[in-house]
Amino acid sequence: MNILDFYKEYPDELSCKLKFKSIRDKEGIVCKKCNCKKHYWKKDKWSYECKQCKYRTSLRSGTVMQSSKLPFQYWFIAMHLLTATKKSFSAKEMQRQLNHKRYEPIWLMMHKIRSVMGLRDNEYQLTDSIELDEGFFETVNKKLSKDEINKRGRGSQKQTTVLVMIQSKENKGNKNKNRPDKKVGYLKMKVIHNLKSETINQKIETGVEPDTDVVTDNYSSYKKISQTINHTAYKVDKTNVNKVLPWVHKAISNAKRLLLDVHHRIDDDFLENYLNEFCYKFNRRYFQDKTMERLIVAGVNHRWNEL
Repeated sequence: MNILDFYKEYPDELSCKLKFKSIRDKEGIVCKKCNCKKHYWKKDKWSYECKQCKYRTSLRSGTVMQSSKLPFQYWFIAMHLLTATKKSFSAKEMQRQLNHKRYEPIWLMMHKIRSVMGLRDNEYQLTDSIELDEGFFETVNKKLSKDEINKRGRGSQKQTTVLVMIQSKENKGNKNKNRPDKKVGYLKMKVIHNLKSETINQKIETGVEPDTDVVTDNYSSYKKISQTINHTAYKVDKTNVNKVLPWVHKAISNAKRLLLDVHHRIDDDFLENYLNEFCYKFNRRYFQDKTMERLIVAGVNHRWNEL
C-alpha cells in the first residue's frame, strides 16, 4: 500500500476507528471481570458492554493502544510508515510528519508498536535448518560514565550482544555465482547479556523447534549447546564464511546499517525493540500490502507491556 492508497482507505479519524473496531469484532473481546465473550456494542460510548455482567470495555482497552490519548489516525499512519518502507523512521521524524507538539507520546507510540512486532514473532519458532551466530551492536548505557567505559572489542561496554538465528536451506536451483548457495527463510534476533551456554540454550529452546539442524562456528559457548537440536560446528574464516554462515552475517550487517542510517544513538534498553521491527519486516517481506493489516491484528491481540 503506497501513501496515496493509504489516504484513500483511511482519510480521517472515523475510518481508522471503524477499521480497528472491525478487526476487534473479528478477533473477539473477552470481559476482564467474568471472561464472557459475548458483548453489545455501545455506539454512543464507543465501547463494548458484557452481556453477562454489564462491564464495559473501551475500544482501546486490552490492545496496543490501551491508555493512549493519541488519535487512531496517528497510530495507523505510524503503522503504515513503519511497514511500507524498507528502512525505518525515527520518533523525531514521525513527530514532524504528524505535526505533533510533544515528542514523548510519539516516541512511546512507536516503541509500543515495535514491542508488539516482537510479541507477534515470538509466537513462531524456527525449524528445518538454521544458522546461528552472535552480533555486537553499538549502544549507549546511561548507567555508565565515560570513565567506566574502558574495554574494547568483544565485551565492550559500548556494545550489546545479540543472538541471531536465521533459517537457511540448500538452494539447488541457484545459478548465480554471486549469491549464497543457501535460500533464506525466517529470522530472529534476541538481545542477551552474556554468551554463556545457559543463556544461549534458553533462547534456542524458546525460539527453535526440537530436532532442528543448527550450524554455528566453533566458538566455545556453542560446544555445550542444547541437546534438543542437531548441532554442527565449523571452523569459519574468510575463505568459507559465505558457504557456512552466509545469511546470518548478512542479517547482522544489514541491521547495523539500518540502525546507523536512521538513529543517532540507541540506548541498550531499547535495542530489542528496534531489532523487533527489522525482523518483523524481514519475515514479512513478501506480504506486500497485507503487512499493515497484519500489524493492526497484532496490535489488537497484544498489549505492549506483555513483554
